Amino acid sequence: MSMLIPRDKVADYIGAELEPTEWFEIDQARIDAFADCTLDHQFIHVDPRAASQTPLGSTVAHGFLTLSLLSHFAEQLGIAIEGTHMAMNYGLDRVRFVSPVKVNSRVRVVARVLDILEKSPDQYLVTLQMTMEIEGGHKPALIAEWLIMQFV
Repeated sequence: MSMLIPRDKVADYIGAELEPTEWFEIDQARIDAFADCTLDHQFIHVDPRAASQTPLGSTVAHGFLTLSLLSHFAEQLGIAIEGTHMAMNYGLDRVRFVSPVKVNSRVRVVARVLDILEKSPDQYLVTLQMTMEIEGGHKPALIAEWLIMQFV
């Protein structure tokens, strides 16, 4: 699923859609571990009994947990400018948490190249639209514009 982009052809890849990643299950153990890391123990995430009484009917993953998983999925997307030896998270332009991710749901990411900007002769800023789908869901979990600086 890797996409290696020739330096002299970056403009040709703007708008390209990448192959979807593999599905990934978000279980209660992962949700609990994330709650411990972030000190966010709101009942909707960590108390299955109380969460079952809400309209959602179960615990749900933290929005920031789903967002943080983009790093995992980026490894599978494998998009790189030819000669890249290092890439860094440059930030996010827009994030929307569209649909909650219920415990034991499986998610994956579909990405589209929004822009590739040569910042200097050895640095390219790649902007990806990352859409996290929920298996069997009608709406995505999240949509984010993610900026990644690649050093060639």
